[in-house]
Amino acid sequence: MTSYILDVTSILTLSKNKPKQAIVLCHGYGGDGKDISNLAINWQRFLPDAIFLCPNAPEICAINPQGYQWFDSISEKEDVIFEKSLIAEEKLSKFLDQVFDNFQLEPINLALVGFSQGCMISIQVGLKKKEQINCLIGYSGKIINKKHLSDNINSRPKIFLMHGANDTIVPPTHLLEAKEYLKSHKLKIKTKLLDNCEHRIPVEGSSLGLGFLKKNLL
Repeated sequence: MTSYILDVTSILTLSKNKPKQAIVLCHGYGGDGKDISNLAINWQRFLPDAIFLCPNAPEICAINPQGYQWFDSISEKEDVIFEKSLIAEEKLSKFLDQVFDNFQLEPINLALVGFSQGCMISIQVGLKKKEQINCLIGYSGKIINKKHLSDNINSRPKIFLMHGANDTIVPPTHLLEAKEYLKSHKLKIKTKLLDNCEHRIPVEGSSLGLGFLKKNLL
């Protein structure tokens, strides 16, 4: 097997067979691959031939040295955030290429899932990558730079975005903005505002995400 450009927590196929699908889960600011692997563990028994890969973001978190960040969204300006996101995007895109090669999978057999910052970077990679993945699930995120993305859309995967109605970290208004933006670019987008939910992935969100994966990936 090839090595990866990012450190990764892997959950192998429950069936013990060669993977038929790959699901890559990207954590939020200050988290790591182990954090978001809990979501994969909940999904694994329903997707027995899928391998789950949960990479650590490329940078140590600025406010939590035990965790990681895709970019520093706390202390830096918008233009710097955008430039840093492009660097992280390149690394995640390369990581996906390594997944394709490592398991001899076609892009149509891969799903990308992200929470918060991981959602933001997943949207960029999922839509800009020339090799179209199957689908993308995003929790509690937003589009970092609409103009840049508009100029660089190369793929049209199926998209499901969810957001907590009570999120004070990334306000839920970003969900509506993303929905209108993606619809204006003729992308197939599904959304869900999760009632009584803050900046997290609740059981309802996990269940809805699993259903979306089963419908599109199997």
